[in-house]
Amino acid sequence: MPVAQRAAVPAGTPVPHARPPYEHEPAAPPGNGPFWRRLLPALAVLALVTRLPSFARPLWNPDEGFLATEARMLGQGAVLYRTVVDRKPPVLPWLYELCFALFGDGSLLPVKALAVLAQLLTAVLLASLARRRWGERAGRTAGSLYLLASVCLAPEDAQAACFEVFMLPWTAAAIWCADRARWGAAGLAVAGAMLTKQTGGAVLAPVLLMLWTGRGRGSGAVALALGAVLPVAAVAWLTGPARLLFWSVTGSGTYASVAGSVPLAVDRAAAGATVAAVGCAGLLVPVGALVLARRRAAPPELWVWLAASGVAVTTGFHFFGHYYLQLIPPLALLATSALRALPRRVLRTAVGLSVLSCGYFLGWGLTDEPPDLPHSLKVARAVRERTRPTARVLFWGMHPEQYWLADRRPSGRFLTAGLLTNYSGGRGPSRVGEAYGVPGSWPVFRRELAHRPPELVVDDSRGKPYAPGRLPSLRAALARSYERVGAVDGAVLYARKGREAE
Repeated sequence: MPVAQRAAVPAGTPVPHARPPYEHEPAAPPGNGPFWRRLLPALAVLALVTRLPSFARPLWNPDEGFLATEARMLGQGAVLYRTVVDRKPPVLPWLYELCFALFGDGSLLPVKALAVLAQLLTAVLLASLARRRWGERAGRTAGSLYLLASVCLAPEDAQAACFEVFMLPWTAAAIWCADRARWGAAGLAVAGAMLTKQTGGAVLAPVLLMLWTGRGRGSGAVALALGAVLPVAAVAWLTGPARLLFWSVTGSGTYASVAGSVPLAVDRAAAGATVAAVGCAGLLVPVGALVLARRRAAPPELWVWLAASGVAVTTGFHFFGHYYLQLIPPLALLATSALRALPRRVLRTAVGLSVLSCGYFLGWGLTDEPPDLPHSLKVARAVRERTRPTARVLFWGMHPEQYWLADRRPSGRFLTAGLLTNYSGGRGPSRVGEAYGVPGSWPVFRRELAHRPPELVVDDSRGKPYAPGRLPSLRAALARSYERVGAVDGAVLYARKGREAE
């Protein structure tokens, strides 16, 4: 607080949480005035427009298909981490389940609408942060730049109602609360981020830095710890602590390992980083100009937030495109901070690049379709034609949306072959097989095949390393109890012997 302002403060008035001064940093504007009345509608329209492609397709990637199938099973009485399993925390499956309970399970439109609101909330929080620190123009800049960059990835990564989209409001809220020294609320936001996706916990690093450089560290640390721990403890009590820990953390050792896939991981990292850099050029230009000019215009916690998010992107060494979404909020704030210390022409360049990138990726999304959606629709149609509505089936592949599209119940708890073989889109043929699946999964899978055999098995491996011929347990089960009855678009259909699916 400047000396002139401090002298006008009555004696005994608490001094606000101090921050180190940065170049050209104005005082926080008094009151809201017309700021939010003007900015909120503009950001809402921008959030909706940038996510229009998400509404143009039934779904965009297998994560949405997994969540839709999982939520439908939960609505039919399945128990998370017991009779349906996933490697993710429970918040988003529960949100999908709630949407299905309220609006029916035949469409993802309600979830897609919530994804628009999630992006809007993230933009509003970033705008509020920037406005409080650097003024109203910075607030408008931060919110707008974030939304423009938030869809600048391949459509299946940017337009899906996926984990990152619903994680980012929590991470922005954690920084927003920490900036106001509301440490209990910051802890709650950190917990919300982690319970949406594990890598959301990366935001704890900048929050801890803000706590360390602020006042009241002792009481603040206690409030932060309680806020972060209590929600996780409550969720652990609901789902079972051992099961939550296993499926969210300890059971994914082989999945998170890069052993045997280093060249592929490097290629995917380079490709993903290239697409993200092109899409975020409007953010990277001012940040890069600031770094080259060696000018200090951004608070250190923003750099820590970006670095921690970068570490989160590398976790698991799979480098899926949607992982890079976690970098955009800190980049948007860093770019906004940089633009205050750079010539006005850099602002025009940043906005122009952001608009161009957004327009390109928006056009891509409106004219494109998910790579495997036509195939999944064909396979689902064939299964509907060959099975009764109450039949249980097994899709042996990496597209769990086929269960949802076919409207048929899975025969067991494992919705993809990846859980049983350690295969994923980011992994090559090494370390794929029965020995590399989730620990303990194959005995459970064999019991499910024996006690509740599917009426139809769809081998959708199509030459991938997890084909049944390479898996002794599944190969023996098919030879013993099933016979080939057809094929569709490369997928092979097997019906139970003596009881061909109706």
